[in-house]
Amino acid sequence: MLQIQAREAAQAPVSTGAQDRTEERPSGRRVLVVVPTYNERENLGVLLEALWSQCPDANVLVVDDASPDGTGDLADAIAATEPRLQVLHRAAKTGLGTAYVEGFRIALAQGFELVVEMDADLSHRPEDLPHLIEAAATADLVIGSRNIPGGAVVGWSAIRRMISRGGSLYTRLILSLPVHDCTSGFKCFRREALMALDLSTVRANGYGFQVEVNYLCHLAGLRIVEVPIIFPDRMRGHSKMSSKIVLEAMFVVLGLRLGRRRNAAVAEPVATADG
Repeated sequence: MLQIQAREAAQAPVSTGAQDRTEERPSGRRVLVVVPTYNERENLGVLLEALWSQCPDANVLVVDDASPDGTGDLADAIAATEPRLQVLHRAAKTGLGTAYVEGFRIALAQGFELVVEMDADLSHRPEDLPHLIEAAATADLVIGSRNIPGGAVVGWSAIRRMISRGGSLYTRLILSLPVHDCTSGFKCFRREALMALDLSTVRANGYGFQVEVNYLCHLAGLRIVEVPIIFPDRMRGHSKMSSKIVLEAMFVVLGLRLGRRRNAAVAEPVATADG
């Protein structure tokens, strides 16, 4: 049985293409950062310290898939004295997509206004987090992008860069998806954006999850904005990337293209942070 072992986060916006996006939200918006973990004990403490140095008021939900290295135990130890941290323990390694969907549901149930996806391996820099949160004042979904001016990847091989950029180009062409970094997992959703999606229909569970959610947001008419991020390769631990994950993402794109939601509305074009 799934169980949250943590202190309660403080209790508990997103517009559609047809609505005005210029409304500013209060600076005190409640933020939940969802961080899936599997064998990230070396990185978790460093991440949390850096994250809270940038966003002291942010709450964090660690979703741990029974990490053999004790990541979940470390998260519990931190949560015992840190009211901004919650821990969701899952019985087995059941995938990135389901981890985020469970995290989204908890965020909605607890009334958070902004929900962030963030990796635990420090490839998503905490110093970029405030920029995503700021951009959510006028967007429904903010994507931290490696593929727009100002964005970059550090430490990747030429082959890995080619696979990543080629995958985004393939997705853009097949789905007519106006996003430059289709597989980025560093995102900020307004509450209303998640409420507009039927999370029960999401099927992808690897990097294809990012593509599918982007596509659902696009079809729902939500405003998507990309802001540039610097993406360094992980310094500790091992990458979860595999050929199976790449193939899954490719099949997800084809499945979506072959008519999964043909009759949904078409969204307005994506914008970058500078318009």
